Amino acid sequence: MASAPCRERTQVTTTELAAPALWRRYDPASVGFGDTREAEDVGTIVGQPRAAEALDFALGMGRPRYHVFVHGAIGTGKHTLVLQQLHRRAATRAVAGDLCYVHNFDDPRRPRVLELPAGAAESLSRGVEHLIEDVRTALATAFESEEYQQRRHAVENDVRQRQAKALEEVSARAQAAGLAVIQTPAGLMVAAVRDGQVLAGDAFEALPAAERARLQGLIDTVQEDIERTMRQIPRWLHERRDRLQALRAEVARRAAGPLMEEMRGRYASLPAVLRHLDAMQQDIIDRAEEFRETESVAPDALLEGLQRAFAGPPSMRRYRINVLVSHEGETGAPIVLEDNPTHDNLIGHVEHGAQFGTLVTDFTLIRGGALHRANTGYLVLEAHKLLRAPFAWDALKRALQTGRLRIESPVQALGLAGTVSLEPEPVPLDVQVVLVGEPLLYHLLSAVDPEFGELFKVNADFDDEIDASEENQRLYARLIATLVRREGLRPFDRSAVARVLEYSARLAGHQQKLSARIGIILDLLRETDYWAAQAGAETAQSAHVQQAIDAQIHRSDRLRQRVHEEIERRTLMIDTDGVKVGQVNGLSLASLGNVVFGRPTRITARVRMGRGDVVDIEREVALGGPVHSKGVLILAAYVGARYLPDRPLALSASLVFEQSYAAVEGDSASAAELFALLSSIANVPLKQALAVTGSVNQHGDVQPVGNVNEKIEGFFDVCRARGLSGEHGVIIPAVNAQHLMLRHDVVDSVAAGRFHVYAIHTMDEGLALLTGREAGERDATGAYPEGSVNRLVEDRLWELAEKLQEFSGARPGAFLES
Repeated sequence: MASAPCRERTQVTTTELAAPALWRRYDPASVGFGDTREAEDVGTIVGQPRAAEALDFALGMGRPRYHVFVHGAIGTGKHTLVLQQLHRRAATRAVAGDLCYVHNFDDPRRPRVLELPAGAAESLSRGVEHLIEDVRTALATAFESEEYQQRRHAVENDVRQRQAKALEEVSARAQAAGLAVIQTPAGLMVAAVRDGQVLAGDAFEALPAAERARLQGLIDTVQEDIERTMRQIPRWLHERRDRLQALRAEVARRAAGPLMEEMRGRYASLPAVLRHLDAMQQDIIDRAEEFRETESVAPDALLEGLQRAFAGPPSMRRYRINVLVSHEGETGAPIVLEDNPTHDNLIGHVEHGAQFGTLVTDFTLIRGGALHRANTGYLVLEAHKLLRAPFAWDALKRALQTGRLRIESPVQALGLAGTVSLEPEPVPLDVQVVLVGEPLLYHLLSAVDPEFGELFKVNADFDDEIDASEENQRLYARLIATLVRREGLRPFDRSAVARVLEYSARLAGHQQKLSARIGIILDLLRETDYWAAQAGAETAQSAHVQQAIDAQIHRSDRLRQRVHEEIERRTLMIDTDGVKVGQVNGLSLASLGNVVFGRPTRITARVRMGRGDVVDIEREVALGGPVHSKGVLILAAYVGARYLPDRPLALSASLVFEQSYAAVEGDSASAAELFALLSSIANVPLKQALAVTGSVNQHGDVQPVGNVNEKIEGFFDVCRARGLSGEHGVIIPAVNAQHLMLRHDVVDSVAAGRFHVYAIHTMDEGLALLTGREAGERDATGAYPEGSVNRLVEDRLWELAEKLQEFSGARPGAFLES
């Protein structure tokens, strides 16, 4: 039965990989030193030139909104490189200034900010405290002086005398009219007098009417004089108050002036401080009397926190300097790492204290945030912590966009504040922010936040692997030596360093790469030192490194061991010998947290007459993911296009992962599924001693997969538990050969011929290995060789097509001739 000629790709000879190709051995002699004591330190992170250039560019730009998002896998040295770059840049920049908040004598609700040179804030704060104490002493002395007392008494006596004189004049006029002025609890009153006796009510009423009317007129006249005099008394009292206030101001100015002038001289170059001292002096003069009414509170007796803030009377607290940020004794620009970037920890907040059951606050309770400390320098934040804190991300963006750092609560920022609170003056902001996070966060922010790209213009992308060039190998070895010394570990000899390099290549999953996840390498170094100490060795050797690796695996190996036990007991049915039609061992991956291991999975296919459907049972029951389903659809396209390019398929096939009760995702089993499908169509058995991994495209090319080492080792462990026969092995994509860094026991078994690793490029190569017979290529007439697997597949498909035609009642051969 012939088909139209079609071009068939040339088969590539299947390659069985020899033991040396299964891992890359690092020669200890190539390390370049005998042990880590002989190696020089590495001053920077190895193998991250792209990220280092991005950081250097952003920090060198020095322009607003050129903030940096640093992302990469955990343990790739992101924080280390960031801090190295920042410290180098910060050392070349000027020291940041200090920040203070002071009382606003014009509007206490809006405290003012003072920007001072580094170290000046604490000095100013101490100076003002001493100044207030000195001013208080000077004022107390001045107000107790004989001169002040005499002048005060003179003012008071003057008013009293004027008041007494006016009353005496009224009394004299009353006496001349035969009247008397009497002091009563209700005030002054005028009464008639006869024979030296005051006429009481009945006596006065007994007088003749004419006399009574005359006297009443005189009484009214004198009473009006008294009222006119009494109306002048408040004016005289106000005059006395003004004169006394002017006297106190004069005395206070003379007492405090020299002290204030001395303080001004210290800060003559700081206009903002001078303006504040001027306002403070005027307030002291205006409130001079309060200094006499308050007791001194020594600064060293003040309590911390709220107790210190509210110690002493309010009139004294108003003169304090609230030091928000002090950079005294520092060199270079500030570098701040905020590990808890909440809203308040970022932009600051205003604390409150309880007094008499009421929450109160003032400018001394303003607290700065990380942005205040990092101002004119650098701020490093963990992206996931920042985004997890309510309102923190929006507050940071607002501060960076406006270039002004405003301390306000989230309620105030939302415009929902219903109580009176402080509104501190905003601080000009000039800071470079470095966000450190995962690649997923970077891409999510880029997609969902349109403001993100405007603020964080620089992307520092850390690679998780490094090219294993000779130069990088030497640098990596020196990096290992640097970490050993930095951690205070015992020296590692060159064999141990070479074994760590091999472990790094295994982490990278590539023979020509090294892992950039230095955090994992550091853990291995620490654990190796532990096992070397247990063995009493002075230097760590390769055996100790291997012991540390084995111990890591053993600690997290319970699930893998349980799976393999179930396979050994045949609870999980896996055949590792004999042949079966429509059945193949696929290599899948299981993971639990950070533990990843390979395990074989039985994949089966069944075929019958149908309408060209290839049913993915995993997808039908919602256990198959979209990538896996895509792989199954490719199989149907491959079979139809290769074997019946001009005819519809007349089969119905089903594919399933046997004993799989969890979600199946990925296309790394699509090659195994296709082998099972072709075996079922051709009724050709497959060797169960071989397991397969690899994806396949529509042209039959076998494509690479991930975690190939774990998958191979998973099948090897099952076969070794049952006894290696020399027939066992795995089939992998040829491209994956460069990724092989297998365990030494696997490599040793391959070297001894007890286990095999085959690398294939096409499906035909895999068919030949699994069936033990020729896959077959089309000849010049377009026909496959008799007995070849491809010929058997094609014949069965034609047979199904004819039966479907007969079943449908069409004229025999009509369907095939159409």
